[in-house]
Parts: sequence; structure tokens; C-alpha cells
Amino acid sequence: MTSSSDRSLAVDVHVPKSYEIRTYGCQMNVHDSERLSGLLEEAGYVRAPEGSDGDADVVVFNTCAVRENADNRLYGNLGRLAPRKASRPGMQIAVGGCLAQKDRDTITKKAPWVDVVFGTHNIGKLPVLLERARVQEEAQVEIAESLEAFPSTLPTRRESAYAAWVSISVGCNNTCTFCIVPALRGKEKDRRTGDILAEIEALVGEGVSEITLLGQNVNAYGSDIGDREAFSKLLRACGAIEGLERVRFTSPHPRDFTDDVIAAMAETPNVMPQLHMPLQSGSDTVLKAMRRSYRQERYLGIIEKVRAAIPHAAITTDIIVGFPGETEEDFEQTLHTVREARFAQAFTFQYSKRPGTPAATMEDQIPKEVVQARYERLVAVQEEISWEENKKQVGRTIELMVAEGEGRKDGATHRLSGRAPDNRLVHFTKPDQEVRPGDVVTVEVTYAAPHHLLAEGPVLDVRRTRAGDAWEKRTAEKAAKPAGVLLGLPKIGAPAPLPVATGSGCGCD
Repeated sequence: MTSSSDRSLAVDVHVPKSYEIRTYGCQMNVHDSERLSGLLEEAGYVRAPEGSDGDADVVVFNTCAVRENADNRLYGNLGRLAPRKASRPGMQIAVGGCLAQKDRDTITKKAPWVDVVFGTHNIGKLPVLLERARVQEEAQVEIAESLEAFPSTLPTRRESAYAAWVSISVGCNNTCTFCIVPALRGKEKDRRTGDILAEIEALVGEGVSEITLLGQNVNAYGSDIGDREAFSKLLRACGAIEGLERVRFTSPHPRDFTDDVIAAMAETPNVMPQLHMPLQSGSDTVLKAMRRSYRQERYLGIIEKVRAAIPHAAITTDIIVGFPGETEEDFEQTLHTVREARFAQAFTFQYSKRPGTPAATMEDQIPKEVVQARYERLVAVQEEISWEENKKQVGRTIELMVAEGEGRKDGATHRLSGRAPDNRLVHFTKPDQEVRPGDVVTVEVTYAAPHHLLAEGPVLDVRRTRAGDAWEKRTAEKAAKPAGVLLGLPKIGAPAPLPVATGSGCGCD
């Protein structure tokens, strides 16, 4: 673990240097970037202006390795920064995350202008490695083989005043043939329940009203500490935290989704009626080849139990199309499962090789044109289901937590946007009174589209919250700072379902 005294060596506080972080991949990477921001700011750095596009003293790439072209994307971005670095004395470039853990020395060989390469297990070393690279005038490559300290012990600069990620575990014990994450993140390590609850209570004390429990396989929590019901107990414990209004979690695995978790979701009022349950394929044959430890019947059985206990639950999923060996019959089984499950949304992916995974060398790789055609058929089916499920929401009166930056057309339409308890995105008419992100409004749904809802009538009620107060305070503090120290990273808070055709997650849960 890096001490605060070591981290303070990184920069002369009288001449603050700017930093920019570019984040790729899953929620775990986004949360890691919050910690990298916290580390750098504790070391005296300030954020570069929004939209600086590499015009900073330190540029950090927090990488993902689960897509086939991840390395090409990284080296292309590094190449574009090379001339800027050559013309800006003292500029440093650092590469971390899963691709750094995987490629190690390759990065500095292909891009010798990179100053620091660090892995997923030692993000706390970044400020010291930057300083060492500056003093020694040579690249520093440090990849820890196992976790040095649980990342939540590091300073964190959170991007939302009202919603926050809370990591409960790192790593994964599964061996899915398409996923390289266990090799890069390591075996699952669970965080102490008391530490998790202490962090949540501290966040609530700062004004946060919504938390998302985060893990590579979140509902396997407890396997490292020998308690199979640890996750359901954690959900119930969250229900006892005063001021915590919304609890979500991502992403679970069907293998570990037990009846006690369903009961805890149904019986704990602040656990939201939302579930993201990766399917990956509806074919038992493909699931076996993927080394997924459940079959279609087991999966649909879980969905049935969840709906029986939580009738209004919105269920989302991940699906991979075109896995090696997938036949037309296998694909039809996926379509059947989608029709039976009636997902609110789906993150849909065309299979791409993950170098270093067993699936990458399997025979019967599916031709691109076949994968594309199946993908389009799946998207069309899911789009229709999403729309039908959203139409069922019309006429319902629901409470929304007002969101920041989720409605791209809000300015032009004079609307605001918020998230329903089931995480559906709702655009609503802007009321006459002030409404802040983190506040809660009550609206009636009047219109449904496949990926959002509208509440076009007047807002029925506005409840000002401590979360809204926290947002207002943070906004005032930002405005009081000198210009040029803010940079927006990907939005943090309840993970928003994306349109089925985009598939921007890693899909490896």
C-alpha cells in the first residue's frame, strides 16, 4: 500500500500540474478512474479544462482488454499524443487498467514515449511512478501480480454528489471461455462487510442517497469469506442505513443467484426493483462451450422467481451473438429465451475474439456476415419487447430521482430527466420551482418509447433532498474554483441501460 507521504512526493504543490484521465470499459474501470483522480488530486494535481483533449501535464489511459481491437485503439490514441508530448516539455503519459496488466512491457516497446505503465492491482502507485519517471528520465513499468490493498482504501474523487459506486469485491473465480477478466483482475477478493457499510454510511453523511454495489461477480460476495448468504445479508444491512434511499447492484451471475437474494431484494424497501442478469446465450450447447454453469431452464426459473416476488421488476441482460460454433438452432434458442424473459433492455454484443481466451482459438468461428445478420434479428426482437414493456408503464405514477446530464435534448425540449426506481429513464416537464439533481419528483408517465419514457403533464410533487443539497454545494464549490480545473469523466451513479444496438459494456459477467 502506498503511504500518503509517498504520494505527496509527486508534485510541487506551489506549481500545480494538470491531469486528464481517459477511461475505457466496464464500471470497475470507471470506479478505478475515480480513485486515480483522487490520488492525483491528493498529490497536488488539478484537472485539465473540460475538452482539453490531451492538453494536460499528465494524461492517463485507464484501459480495457476485453475487445479484439482494444490494443489498436490504445496505440492509435497514444500515437496522436506523441507529437504533442514532444512539443510540451515535462508532459507525461501513463497507461493502466486491464490492457496494461496484459501487455506490460509491450506498451513501452510500441510507444516508447509512454512514461508509466501500471496494472489493475497497484493503481495506488501512480503518483510515485510518475515522479520516479520524471526524476530518472525513463519509463516505469510496475505490474503487481496480486492485489496490494483493497482499492477502496485509496482516496477517491467521485463524479456525482448524489449517487456513488461502492466496490464490495474485486476479481472473479469464473472461467468463462470468452472472458479474460479473471486473468487480469485475479481471483475474487471480498471486502469486509463492516468496511463496506462504513463507506456507505460516510457517503450518506455527505449527501449521497443512491449507491450501486459493484463487483465483477457481485452476488458471489461471501465466497472469499465462507458465507454463502453474505450478499443477501449485505442487502438487508443496507436497508437499515438511514438516509439511503436507493440500492442497486451490478453485475450478478445466474450461478450464484439464490433464493435468499431474491427475498432480500423483495423485503428491503430501498433495494430497487431492478436486476441486470447476464444471459450471454439461450442455447444450452453454447452455454456449455462458454463454460457458463447454468442452462436455459435454470435462467428462466430465476426470472420467474424474481417476477413472482417483485412484480414490477425491470430485468436487463447481456447477450453475445455469434459465439464460435453457434448454429442457427442455437441462435433460435436465444431468441426464444429473450421472448420468454421479456427483458426491459439488453446489452447486445457481436462476439469478438479476446486474445488470451480459450474461445479465441476455438474452431467454427462464425463468419462476420452471419453474426451481423443474427445480431440485427436479435436487436429487432428485443427492440419490440422493450417498447411493449415500456408501454405498460403509461399511466403509472412514479417517483424519479432527478439526474444530471442524462437527457441530451432536455435544453431544447424544456424537460428534465430522472431515473425511476426500476432504473428506466424518464424525461419530464420542467416544473416552475427549482429542481436539482438528487431531488425526487413524482410524475405520471404519458408516453413510451423503446428506450425512454415521457411524463408530459405537470409534475405532481417535488421533494427537495439532502442529495440535492449536496449537488448544489458541489456546484457552488466548482464555480468558485479558478477556470480550467474541471474535466468530466463518464457519469457515475446508477448504471443506465444503453440502447440494445450500442453494446458499450464489456459483456463479460
